[in-house]
Amino acid sequence: MIVAFSVAPSGTGSNPDGSVHDAVAEAVKVVRDSGLPNRTSSMFTEIEGEWDEVFDVVKRATEAVAPFGSRISLVIKADIRPGHQGEIDGKLQRLEKAINDSQGSALS
Repeated sequence: MIVAFSVAPSGTGSNPDGSVHDAVAEAVKVVRDSGLPNRTSSMFTEIEGEWDEVFDVVKRATEAVAPFGSRISLVIKADIRPGHQGEIDGKLQRLEKAINDSQGSALS
């Protein structure tokens, strides 16, 4: 399964610009230390693995931001596809191939 999640504290008031990058950095460290395939973008972190191991990491990442605020917001989206691994990269590779194939046929 692949899980995309976003976790952030609220009720902080610690950064005048409202940034939560320090808290998010702590969550991302947990994900990276897990050893599971992952990537982080400007809004979400994706992690791939089995159900229990992925949600354990999400739980620990959520706990890592707790010291930064009185509340925590957690958004989760999951792609559950039993029997498939390597999809964190495989899905993107298939997408890029489809884009390249459609550009080639548009030029013909």
